[in-house]
Amino acid sequence: MAKVQNEHTTETEVHAETISHMSAPADESVTASLGINAQLFAFQLVNFAIVLGIVWFLILKPLTKKMEERKQLIDESLDKAKEIETNHLMSQQKYQEKIDEAKIEANAIVAASHESAEKLAESLRGKAKQEIELLIEQAKKNIERERADMREEIKKETADMIVLTLQKVLGETLSKEIDTKYIQSLIKK
Repeated sequence: MAKVQNEHTTETEVHAETISHMSAPADESVTASLGINAQLFAFQLVNFAIVLGIVWFLILKPLTKKMEERKQLIDESLDKAKEIETNHLMSQQKYQEKIDEAKIEANAIVAASHESAEKLAESLRGKAKQEIELLIEQAKKNIERERADMREEIKKETADMIVLTLQKVLGETLSKEIDTKYIQSLIKK
């Protein structure tokens, strides 16, 4: 029975509260009719503001700062990459220019060496020609000298043969002066 009385009392209290809510001002009735407790809503709003402040200052602000730093780092890296690419292109261009200059110099050196080789070959040909002409000249002089020597030798041998022939034919020896004069006249003839 005590239970029944307790239930009855609780129902009465709920009725009493409902009646008291109905007698509340109009503003409270709108929030009350929506099932919102104004005092609880105010505490929840303050709690939300505190949590929002904590999240903002402890999480979002450092996070946005880190994200900004990261963005700057990425931008700097991209700028450096562009600079490196530009430097690379410039160095490739300089490399190509150096190669072209080297090719031009190499061609000039080859042309100059070819020209100097032609001059050297021409000079060697001229020297060889002069040496050949000198050898021919010397050979001609040697041949002429040998010819002159052979004539002299033939003259001597002829003179000796004539002297021997005369001695045999005449049977006596002539004097040397007469021999020489006679032989000279015979050789001239």
